[in-house]
Amino acid sequence: MSERFPLRFFGVTFLWSWLIWSPLVLVGLGVLQMDEGTWSIIATPIAYLGAFGPAVGACYSVWTLKGRKVLIDFLKSFLSLRFGWKVWAAIFGVLSAVNVVAWYTPELFGQDRLSMLLPSALVFPAWWLLMVVVGGGQEEIGWRGYILEPMEAKFGIWVGNIVLGLVWTAWHLPLFLVPGTSQTYMPLAAFAIGLIGESFFFSWVMKVSGGKPLSAVIAHGTANAIVPLFPTIVMAADVAQTRWWIHQTLLLVVGVLFMLHHVRSSARRGKGQ
Repeated sequence: MSERFPLRFFGVTFLWSWLIWSPLVLVGLGVLQMDEGTWSIIATPIAYLGAFGPAVGACYSVWTLKGRKVLIDFLKSFLSLRFGWKVWAAIFGVLSAVNVVAWYTPELFGQDRLSMLLPSALVFPAWWLLMVVVGGGQEEIGWRGYILEPMEAKFGIWVGNIVLGLVWTAWHLPLFLVPGTSQTYMPLAAFAIGLIGESFFFSWVMKVSGGKPLSAVIAHGTANAIVPLFPTIVMAADVAQTRWWIHQTLLLVVGVLFMLHHVRSSARRGKGQ
């Protein structure tokens, strides 16, 4: 990256997403009126299209800064699935365990179980693929595939991922104003805590996979896909959202622990050379 500050990436990312989401936000604020039939048809496609902002920002930045050939090479870098067993185990094992613990723990203290939000567990493979492709995973073309490395180079691993997690949170803000999104029920502070944790964890995934960005795409999609299988968010207003707080706090703890292990392991390898 030849820019001192990646304004091009962040500018395109936010403009793409926020402009596309703006009609939904205006409906949520009562500025724009829309009948239920029209809303049911366009709301989800618009939400998904807007979520491609980081991918568009990354592709535009690579293309305008380095040219078409480098852009093609950049996109080809997302084709490798050779992450190593540790990464695959962490993506499916750790993210699932964190989600299940957050989902089940409140039952030990008398809270009712939250029912699965999917119509059947049998649809999970298709749901998982949808989340990887358009339900969050595609964001990682920009967040981890493009901007992670310069953020860590500028601020260091720890501060870089905290800053990226906060920027990632800010990018989601319009969705907190869109009726029907899960964000409308999420405490913003808990959401930010979780995204900082995921920033650390996805950074670890990238590093241990050998810098293969598809690993972050799959990790992000998997994290989103598991939530409706073992729900940690109550889709209702004026609820304490205990499970969500537990879930997001655990993501932060896990992300920090994985990154700390990587940093210490790298330091030991450096001393041994």
